[in-house]
Amino acid sequence: MPEGDTVWRTARRLHAALAGEVLTRSDLRVPRFATADLTGRAVLDVTPRGKHLLTRIEGGLTLHSHLRMDGAWLVYAPDERWCGGPAHQIRAILANAAHTAVGYRLPVLELLRTADESTTVGHLGPDLLGPDWDPQEAVRRLTADPSRPLGEALLDQRNLAGIGNVYKSELAFLAGVTPWLPFGELPAGVPERLVATAHRLLEANKEGKERRTTTVRHPAQRLHVYGREGRPCLRCGAAIRKAEQSDDRVSYWCPGCQSGPSPAPADGTTQHRPTN
Repeated sequence: MPEGDTVWRTARRLHAALAGEVLTRSDLRVPRFATADLTGRAVLDVTPRGKHLLTRIEGGLTLHSHLRMDGAWLVYAPDERWCGGPAHQIRAILANAAHTAVGYRLPVLELLRTADESTTVGHLGPDLLGPDWDPQEAVRRLTADPSRPLGEALLDQRNLAGIGNVYKSELAFLAGVTPWLPFGELPAGVPERLVATAHRLLEANKEGKERRTTTVRHPAQRLHVYGREGRPCLRCGAAIRKAEQSDDRVSYWCPGCQSGPSPAPADGTTQHRPTN
C-alpha cells in the first residue's frame, strides 16, 4: 500500500531515470491534459511531498500525481516489456533516450504551473520524510482537536504527511492504545513519542522493499497488527482484530495490548477498555 516511504522510493526511482534528460515522448491519458505535449522539455527533478509526487519540468510546469490505493509508477529500459498492467490502466508515459516511466492506475494526474504547486500540496502538514519535517508542529496540529480519534488524526495529511492505514495501525499498537481513543486522552508525553516513532519508522523503511515495524526477522511477522486479523499477537497472543474506522478505512488492533475504546458492536452500544 503506497504510504510516505513508498512514495519516497518512487520519487527517487523516477528522479534517477528522468531528471536532467529531455523528454522524447509524453502521453498523458486523462481527458483534461490529453493534448499536452511535453516532448523536447527537460525534467528538472521529481520530488515527493507526503503521498504526492511532483515531477518538475522545464518551462515552469509540474506534473502532479498521487498513487492513492493501487497507483504505481514503473520505469523501463527501451527494450523492456511493460508489465505493470493492461494498456487501459496506463495514465501517463514519460520517456527519454534511456528510460520510460509509465504511470498505472493513477487516480490523480494533473499538469499545473510550478508556481501553483501550493494549490495541491500547500495544505499538507510537516512531511515525515521531507526537508521541512517539524515534529513540534506535527504535535501541535495533532493535539488541536483533542476529541478526534487517534486513527483519524494520524491519517489526516493536514496534521503530518505520509501516514496511511498501515502506519496508523502500527503506531497505535506501539503507543499501546486503540485507534479509536480520542487524541486528547493520550497520556502526557505520548503524542511526542508517537510522532518521533512515526518519523523513525518511515526513515527506517524508505530504503527497503519490505516494510517492517517489528524486530522479528520472520517474513510473516514484519508488522505487529496490520493485515494480521485473527492471528495471535506477537506480544501477548491475543487474536488481532480488524474493523472499519472512517471513510471505509480499516484499523487493526490487539485487544490485549491496546487500551481504549473499540468499535461499536451491532447493537449500537460502545465498547470501552480502561485506559492505562
